[in-house]
Amino acid sequence: MTLDPNELSTQALYGYLSTAVAPRPIAFASTVDAEGRVNLSPFSYFNVFSTVPPILVFSPIRRGRDGSAKDTLNNVLAVPEVVINIVNHPMVEQMSLTSTEYATGVNEFVKGGFTPLPSEAVRPPRVAESPVSFECTVDRVIALGEGGGAGNLVIARVVRIHIDDTMLDAAGALDTRKLNLVARMGGNDYCHASPASLFEIPKPLRTLGMGVDQLPAHIRNSSVLTGNNLGRLGNVERLPTEDLVERIRSRPEVQRARRRGTEHLHQLAQDYLLEGKTEEALAILL
Repeated sequence: MTLDPNELSTQALYGYLSTAVAPRPIAFASTVDAEGRVNLSPFSYFNVFSTVPPILVFSPIRRGRDGSAKDTLNNVLAVPEVVINIVNHPMVEQMSLTSTEYATGVNEFVKGGFTPLPSEAVRPPRVAESPVSFECTVDRVIALGEGGGAGNLVIARVVRIHIDDTMLDAAGALDTRKLNLVARMGGNDYCHASPASLFEIPKPLRTLGMGVDQLPAHIRNSSVLTGNNLGRLGNVERLPTEDLVERIRSRPEVQRARRRGTEHLHQLAQDYLLEGKTEEALAILL
C-alpha cells in the first residue's frame, strides 16, 4: 500500500505517523501563562536535538477539530520558559490524566495529583515525581502550519538539570534500568522500558566493522542466520585467524554439528551469537 498524505484526513494521517514513528519519549511540559497560572501537559512529539548547546525540541500540535492552539503553545509564546519532566512507569497513569482537555487556567498539577517544586532558573515549577527534569528557556517557536494537526516546534535550551539520586549507578551515571521509562506508541498503547525488554548491541564507535559485504557468500546467504545475526557478524573488524578457526573446529559440539550438515553448523553459530560470542560464532561458520 502506498499513500499520498495530501489525500488523507488529519485523523488518518496522525494514526499512520504516530503508530509507525514509535516508541516516542514523552515531554511532560510545565509552563506558565502571562498571569502566572501553571499548566502541565504531555507531548510525545519530542526528543533531544543537540548536546552543545543542550537543546530539547517538542511540538504541541494544533487541535484537529478547529486548529486552535493548546495552552502550552500559548504559554511558551507569552512566557518563553518550560520545564520538561521525564516520565517513568510509576507516574504514567497520572501523566495520562493530565492530557485531559481541562479549561484554560486549570492547574494539572492538582488534577493529576503531582507535587510542584520551585525551579531555580525559570518560572514554571518542576514535577517532584519525575526522575529527571530539565529547566529550559525557549529559544524560539517555529510554526509548521496553521490548520488542525499543524505542529509548532518549541526549541528549548536546557539551563538546569535535576536528577533523582536513586536513578544513578555506582559511577554516578544515569541507570537506564533504574529509570524505568515509558514511551508513547500509537492509539492507547505505551511501551515500558523494563529490564526484561532491554537488550544491548555493541556500538561500532572505536572499531571499524568490516561489514556484511565482507562475509563469505555462504554466510551471507545462510538460510538460518537472520539480518540481525549478519549485522552482528559484520561488526567484527576482521575475519578470525586460522588458529582460532582450528581451535573452534576441535570442539565436540562443532564436530557434531559439522557431521549433521551446514544448517546445524549455522544453528550452533547462532547460539554462540546469542551468548555474545561473536568471534567464535564467525569461526564456527568458517
